[in-house]
Amino acid sequence: MSAIDNKEILKKANLAITQGDNEGFLAFCTDDTEWTFTGEQTLKGKEAVRNWMKTAYKEPPNFEVENLVAEDDFVIAIGKIKMKDENGKITAYDYCDVWKFRNAKMAQLNAFVIEPKS
Repeated sequence: MSAIDNKEILKKANLAITQGDNEGFLAFCTDDTEWTFTGEQTLKGKEAVRNWMKTAYKEPPNFEVENLVAEDDFVIAIGKIKMKDENGKITAYDYCDVWKFRNAKMAQLNAFVIEPKS
């Protein structure tokens, strides 16, 4: 699978998430996908990610991808994301997601997410 193909897969997966289709997104992930949120937590396996999404994405997030860079098995997405917290407050974050692909599926994520200072 080429880097450009992986880039298109990520675009399709992100579209599913913004439409509230968590299962559609997860279809693009390997069963043993591993997500590391730097400085916070690591999720191991599709079921762990599914459970996290139930809480974090009760309402679909709003993504603004500013740059999407692909090389070999990696796709890097840089942008902004807005999400509602448990109290219904919308919070904006800057993010950089580094995805590693395996057999045309997202196998690993290293996410760097920060809340910019006003």
